[in-house]
Amino acid sequence: MRKFLPWIAIIFWMVVIFKLSSQPAVQSGELSGMITNINIKIIEKIRPNTQLNIIKFHRIVRKNAHFFIYLGLGVLTINFLKRRGVKGYKSIIFALLICILYAISDEVHQIFVPGRAAQVKDVIIDSAGACFGILLYIGLGKIKKWKKIRHGHSSINDNTNI
Repeated sequence: MRKFLPWIAIIFWMVVIFKLSSQPAVQSGELSGMITNINIKIIEKIRPNTQLNIIKFHRIVRKNAHFFIYLGLGVLTINFLKRRGVKGYKSIIFALLICILYAISDEVHQIFVPGRAAQVKDVIIDSAGACFGILLYIGLGKIKKWKKIRHGHSSINDNTNI
């Protein structure tokens, strides 16, 4: 089961992305509107009398959602490839390609959803999130490896190297 868990995690995450992209514009706007309102309430508690442009802030929330959901996909994808023995820059390139192709397919899918459209800038934001997630995974792996070496617990079978 542990062998299939990383694969299952990727499929689950892609299904989540697909379901979110399947929401008609009105429903998607309501969901991101709720998240925007929660954030505004938090900001107002932390910094009372803060003047926010609600429309711009809502747009930022929506674009950040793209970035962070694909950051997660990037982490899951690179983790899967590393566990399958794909090493070096090949793992980074394959992980990024998988995420970019999924982002493109996701935008194409949105053409068929009422009120939604395909946007190249969303693919760019999605790809940036995936790239950041992949690099974060690699960076944290290097830190973990460095700490093991520093404390004398080096492992020959460590899969975190590039």
